[in-house]
Amino acid sequence: MRHAIGLNIPQTLEDVCDPKRLALIVYDMQVGIVKQIENGQQITSKVLQILEAARAARIRTFFTRHMSLPKELMGRSQFRMAMSWQRVTTPEEVKPWFLRDSPGFPLVPELTPLPSEAVFDKLAMSAFEGTPLNFVLRDCGIDAFVIVGIAMEIGIEPTARHGADLGYIPVVVKDACGYGHRDAAERSLSSLELAGDTLFTTVDALLAQFRRLQNAA
Repeated sequence: MRHAIGLNIPQTLEDVCDPKRLALIVYDMQVGIVKQIENGQQITSKVLQILEAARAARIRTFFTRHMSLPKELMGRSQFRMAMSWQRVTTPEEVKPWFLRDSPGFPLVPELTPLPSEAVFDKLAMSAFEGTPLNFVLRDCGIDAFVIVGIAMEIGIEPTARHGADLGYIPVVVKDACGYGHRDAAERSLSSLELAGDTLFTTVDALLAQFRRLQNAA
């Protein structure tokens, strides 16, 4: 930890691992997303390890879900994004994949939230856009967050960047973030590393810190 003009300036994973100031964000671990990822079950297992350890260490935990609107309520950006993802050329061909009552919308059952945890639904890629997440973290005095889930190149990088712009310290757990395109995910990591706002860690290193917090409680 560094210090300047009365401020603590975290530099390491250990510096930010304070249950009073750290949150866990589990990003879009939904049935319809996990099944699209080649190593979806492996990522689910790693996220579950972190989730269980975070609960034991009393880390506040938030889940996100990507949501589709009915076509009658979709706007230009939603149609454009859906056409790109679904590789179709007209709005008429678009199918809303993540309607609230669709089979792919729920979180995978292994990661069922507790009553003490929150789930925020979103239309955008950043978990901060259009959700109460920023308000809730600020209100709880949190200034850093760990992020895990799917997908690195689609939503985790935008959330880390947006969080850094809001003044948070993002912590990306590299081996607990799935991806659809390896090269794109590697470019996302390289871009975040270059920007310098984000801390990076592994599942094992984070679990060790969470055990430390649990033992100190």
